Amino acid sequence: MQLLQILADDNILASFELLNKLKPKFWLRLVIDLVSIFILVRFIYYPIYKNRNYIFTFFIFNLVIFLITHLFNKVELSMGAAFGLFAVFSMLRYRTEGISIKDMTYLFLAIAIGLITAASKGSWDEFIVLNGIILGITYLLESNLFMKNESSKIISYSNMSLIQPELHKELIAELETKIGIKINRLNIKEFDLAKNKVQIEIFYFDKWNKN
Repeated sequence: MQLLQILADDNILASFELLNKLKPKFWLRLVIDLVSIFILVRFIYYPIYKNRNYIFTFFIFNLVIFLITHLFNKVELSMGAAFGLFAVFSMLRYRTEGISIKDMTYLFLAIAIGLITAASKGSWDEFIVLNGIILGITYLLESNLFMKNESSKIISYSNMSLIQPELHKELIAELETKIGIKINRLNIKEFDLAKNKVQIEIFYFDKWNKN
C-alpha cells in the first residue's frame, strides 16, 4: 500500500511539473481557441440547424487538432503540412458518413480555428482577429443580412392531376396550404406510377434570423 501511495504521489508531482512546463502563451491560446469554437457552435451553428449530433465532434476535433498542432510546432512541422494532414484525415474519415455539406463545412472551420490558434506565429491579438474574421463572415453568410437562406425538402405528393406545366401555380398553392410553408420554387424529382405518387423537391426561404 505504501508503494502504491508513493507511486501515486510521484504521478501527481509529475503531472504538476508537466503543467508548469506549459508556458502562459499556451494557456492563452487554448482559452482563445475554446472561446472561438464555442461561439461558432453555440451561437452560429446550433441556432440555425438545431442539430446536436455533431457538436461533440466539432469540439473534440478542434481541441485535439489544437493540442497536436501545438506539439508539432516544437518539431518545426510547418502549418501547411499540419493543416493538410488533418484536413485530409477528416475528409476521408467522414466521407462515408451521412454528413451534409454544411456540417462538413463547420467541421472544416473547427479544424481551421484550432490550427490558426495553435500554429500562428503572430501575437495573441493577431489570431484573435483571424478567428474573429472567420466567425464574422460565417455569421453574415448564414444570416439574412445579404441574402435569404433558401432551404429545401423532398415530399411525396399523390394528386397527379396537378402535375402539369399549365397548373404550376395551382400545385404550389395546394402544397402551401397543406404544409404551411411559403414555397419559392419546386422541382419534380421522381414519378412512381405504380403507387400513383411523385417526389417533389420544394424550395423555401429559411427565416431563422429575422431582420
